[in-house]
Amino acid sequence: MTSSKFYFVACMTLAGMLSSCGGNQFIASSGLRSADFRQKVEGEKTALYRICNQNGLEACITNYGARVVSLMVPDRNGKLEDIVCGFPDINGYLSQPQNYGATVGRYIGRILQARYTLDGQEYRLQANHTDGHTAHGGDPNFGARMWKAQQTSPSSITLTYLSPDGENGFPSNLSVKLTYTMTDDNALDIRYEATTDKPTVLNLCNHSFFNLSGNLNSSVEDQTMWVDAAYFTPYDRKKCVTGEFWPVQSTPLDFTQPHTLGEHIDDNYGQLKIVNGYDHAWALRNPGDDTRPSAWIYDAKSGRKMEIYTTEPAIHIYTGNGLKGNVKGKNNIYYPFRGAVCFETCHFQDSPNNPQFPSTVLRPGEVFQSHTAYKFVTDK
Repeated sequence: MTSSKFYFVACMTLAGMLSSCGGNQFIASSGLRSADFRQKVEGEKTALYRICNQNGLEACITNYGARVVSLMVPDRNGKLEDIVCGFPDINGYLSQPQNYGATVGRYIGRILQARYTLDGQEYRLQANHTDGHTAHGGDPNFGARMWKAQQTSPSSITLTYLSPDGENGFPSNLSVKLTYTMTDDNALDIRYEATTDKPTVLNLCNHSFFNLSGNLNSSVEDQTMWVDAAYFTPYDRKKCVTGEFWPVQSTPLDFTQPHTLGEHIDDNYGQLKIVNGYDHAWALRNPGDDTRPSAWIYDAKSGRKMEIYTTEPAIHIYTGNGLKGNVKGKNNIYYPFRGAVCFETCHFQDSPNNPQFPSTVLRPGEVFQSHTAYKFVTDK
């Protein structure tokens, strides 16, 4: 039996135990210990689960915030390394606000002035930003809520959350289902479904911080990126979207021809100065089409390449400009400035107040569906 097949059988056995008893003890290939993720939050037990495919790729997921805690991916020589930021135990996630690996909702990004109008009624939301806006759905957002988890197979786990009517000001009882699957073509596949009993707005997203090098103590600025987008949404001086679409052509945000993140990230360009790097939403050329990649990033040292497929109209790309080397994560690493990059597949910020943006409205009788896949390949 090959090592990868042996690993898959071991993972299958473990997954069966997890489904039946709610979290058996294990040590993941990332070094995470399931025992370190046992705590009580809101009267419910936190736990760590792992999913893997027949090639040995492994992801660890916690039901606290439906978060991706680790993601083990091989380099060109077959060496598995963890490529996402996070903490080695549940206390790290509970003790400080952050969105490492989190499922963010109800609305990722900002809703300006913490209000919007739908069907003639104004809804006032929790203003959790210093300028009076609602950021990432309020505090706490879905990334700091307890989800119910069921491991449905060795390679897949489904998590559910019922967001009550009025949570952080949002209307309706919203029922959310999220399924993570580690596919045999080496993708971390994420599928969302949601239903509501009143008209509401919804913008869900995974907020993993990636560093394909496997060295989470290094910058991502030498990694090469391509984005299939001709436009982006600009900010005003206070980092509020203006409602416009600007062309990427002749700007540092043009990744229609691949180049490194660091090549233009410090250019004297107003949009970069506002956020000290990249922290923008690119409008994808083929919204709704998850059969072709919308973006990719490549690390020449390891040979890893991650392709992003999505049904969403945008990818918000954030280059870790707020990382300051003062947060200690897994393996005692203090995550450095620009030490990771996020690919947040989503709708645009403040869409409820900008009718020219694709709608984020969900109504009773409708089923919200969204799909994103992070697919990994290596050069030879």
